[in-house]
Amino acid sequence: MSDFLSSNSASNLNNSSNTNSDQQTDAISDLSRDRTNPVPDDADTTSDTAKAAPLRLVETAFLASTASLIWLVNYYFPLGPLLRVFFPIPIALVYLRWGKRAAWMAALVSGLLLSVLMGPTRSILYVIPFGIMGVLLGGLWRRKTTSWSVSISLGALIGTFGVFFRFWLLSALVGQDLWVYVTAQVAEMVEWVFVKFGWLSVPSLNTIQAIAAAMILVNNIIYLFVVHLVALLLLDRLRNPIPRPPRWVQILIDYEE
Repeated sequence: MSDFLSSNSASNLNNSSNTNSDQQTDAISDLSRDRTNPVPDDADTTSDTAKAAPLRLVETAFLASTASLIWLVNYYFPLGPLLRVFFPIPIALVYLRWGKRAAWMAALVSGLLLSVLMGPTRSILYVIPFGIMGVLLGGLWRRKTTSWSVSISLGALIGTFGVFFRFWLLSALVGQDLWVYVTAQVAEMVEWVFVKFGWLSVPSLNTIQAIAAAMILVNNIIYLFVVHLVALLLLDRLRNPIPRPPRWVQILIDYEE
């Protein structure tokens, strides 16, 4: 009988010790789980926002420096239109990924960086028009419903304004009206065309200036069209697509969605 009681008490003792050890193990695991995930489930959005802030800062700074580097390389080692088509794309990509505020910050940082590297004059010539153009294109592309004709037209207007701003700024720095030289070149070209067609009339100064402005506008329309083509092929690979091109453009470049 005594042996039975002693064995019974020993088994109860073992069971209680096993229960206590299991409870301690559960408590330790719960504590470690709490330390691993200290944020509750309803704070996932706040956690994601906090994690996205450094990424937004890094990408904005990287793309701003990329835009500045493209402008810098093209200024000292001009490769024709090869690098020029990339001028507004980094700023537009910032808008597509992080919104309007980040895009304006990228344009401002690019201007400040170029001001340090090349001087304030050349940095202003990048911000106006290409920095503003990048913000505009990014905003229009992010809507997904904006047609190419709208974005190309608005971008061409900004590009035309940038050309006239460049003439004004450089004329103020040089002390001479550079628009006169442009007018003279256009006048010679118009006179050559009139002679070829046998026209004896001489165009007025206002007509020549209107033709010069129209040529600048057409040049910017062609430039914006090429920028859209480059952005279509490049940003699709970066998973930040722009609005789809018109059907005739898709046939022209053999583009498949």
